[in-house]
Amino acid sequence: MPISDRIGPHLPALRRYARALTGTQSSGDAYVAATLETILIDPSTMPEGGDDKARLFGLLSRIIASLPVSMSRAAGAIAPGKEAPFDLSGVPPLGRQALLLATVEGFSVEKTADILEADASDIRDLLDAAFAEIAAQAETGIMIIEDEPLIALDLAHMVAGMGHRVTGIARTQAEAETLWSDSRPGLVLADVKLADGSSGIDAVNTILSRTDIPVIFITAYPEKLLTGERPEPAFLVSKPFNPEQVKVLINQALLFTPQTRAAA
Repeated sequence: MPISDRIGPHLPALRRYARALTGTQSSGDAYVAATLETILIDPSTMPEGGDDKARLFGLLSRIIASLPVSMSRAAGAIAPGKEAPFDLSGVPPLGRQALLLATVEGFSVEKTADILEADASDIRDLLDAAFAEIAAQAETGIMIIEDEPLIALDLAHMVAGMGHRVTGIARTQAEAETLWSDSRPGLVLADVKLADGSSGIDAVNTILSRTDIPVIFITAYPEKLLTGERPEPAFLVSKPFNPEQVKVLINQALLFTPQTRAAA
């Protein structure tokens, strides 16, 4: 397959990433152009086989490392052309790259580490620091719907460690609906199958009929949600879950949902 056909589908995401990282369309596009010129001069930089998207982002990252980015005030904005939802000026450049790769472009921590040619442990540290910066600006209440005590406690500890408040833990649909009414959280972490046989899906549907907040389902039964017969959740984690994945999804919800940032 021609290189142009392999990289073409990934160029919109590459431009989005470069523009968000530099804070301006012109600077971002200049880095993308330099990446494409490199491929044109040396096609071996994009060998066939493997993950073309990750390889393309990795090449862009190497070019950025060789020609350091001059960050504008808007650097780190998630939607180019709009005001940045958070001031990420306190996050180091590599941390901003890791944040955008993990939250906006959807790369795993391990793939992000490969792209940035760094250790996965270092990327986790950078992400934790970036998430803490976001949490300091967007602290919100998070409600947990989970009937397994140990899992609920693990989630609560994770949420608190990210700088957010746990508004409460519900074990049944009735408890969840009451807890939401009493605490009005900005985000919900929800299991599907609850203690008394009731449904976390029904609880969430009731909540969403009254307000518009992000929900992350954490479930051992993803097939109950991924049916293709109705709108499917944007945020879904299968049990047993990877804590890093949950952290990334929480921050995706915070980045993309204005209601969450405004929540008390």
